[in-house]
Amino acid sequence: MTLAHDHTDTNLVDYEPSTQVFLEDVLLGLSQRPRTLPCKYFYDQHGSQLFDKICDLDEYYLTRSESAIMQRNAPEMAAQIGPGVRLVEYGSGSSIKTRILLDHLEKPVAYVPVDISREHLQKSADELSAIYPEIEILPVCADFTEIFDLPDSSREPTHSAVYFPGSTIGNFQPADAQRMLARIAPLCGTGGGLLIGIDLDKNVETIEAAYNDSQGVTAEFNLNLLRRINRELGADFDVDQFTHQASYNREQRRVEIDLSSEIEQSVCIDGKSFEFSNGETIRTEYSHKYTVEDFASLAAESGLTLRRCWTDDDGLFGVLHFAVLN
Repeated sequence: MTLAHDHTDTNLVDYEPSTQVFLEDVLLGLSQRPRTLPCKYFYDQHGSQLFDKICDLDEYYLTRSESAIMQRNAPEMAAQIGPGVRLVEYGSGSSIKTRILLDHLEKPVAYVPVDISREHLQKSADELSAIYPEIEILPVCADFTEIFDLPDSSREPTHSAVYFPGSTIGNFQPADAQRMLARIAPLCGTGGGLLIGIDLDKNVETIEAAYNDSQGVTAEFNLNLLRRINRELGADFDVDQFTHQASYNREQRRVEIDLSSEIEQSVCIDGKSFEFSNGETIRTEYSHKYTVEDFASLAAESGLTLRRCWTDDDGLFGVLHFAVLN
């Protein structure tokens, strides 16, 4: 772990995965059948910027729906979380929705944004420090699927609460999601708990349009992963010979996102060659959709009990508040 000191005002605790870990994850994923790449590596600086663009797309209902829920219900959410909290956010990104929550929390002691993209995280943390000088901003650059230590605030909070927005939990297969929730549960203080966003199951057309936008931003976001591997790991992917694919698997209730090879080709990474047939795919991401009842059952297996649920008018998205089971 390194503690970054640079020209910015907000010190950042850095657990960013090393290049070696990145390489090992890529080699492991491409050696499997079917081939995979971890979606957490989407989020270099350019990838994070592309994702911000995705969130503004007409087809991408998720951010718009969740933001509407937050705008309407933030006072109730803040009351559920309670005063004097240390708020920890997993996958904070630009922290846009978090600002709605911070505006309504009663005397929050600290905000700990956790994100894997260091540059994006530092920029957001510095902006938040300027907007909320009374709240200690303690950014942590880390892969939140791994174990990491949370920084201590200078003032003692009454409790900690976890905010996990954006339906990021949907990127995990259910068993992995359950394990993730089980790691979060011990951080959830009495009266605080977990506030989490989930994308609700709905018609296929609405879901698939969100991942196949007409401007091609999502495709560029997906392909940027190969460009990052080329740049940082010295691979030789011919990015122009891969295409973005996203479809909804109704039986598994998940979007399956792939990169498909358009030709027979060979890719070399760190002296290892990977042969692709025409049409062979690399699975880069899942996005699972839930009913409120099913997700509450999953969370209960991790020691969390549903206290409140808020949805948008169209029932597209849900924000749920859980407390630790006694």
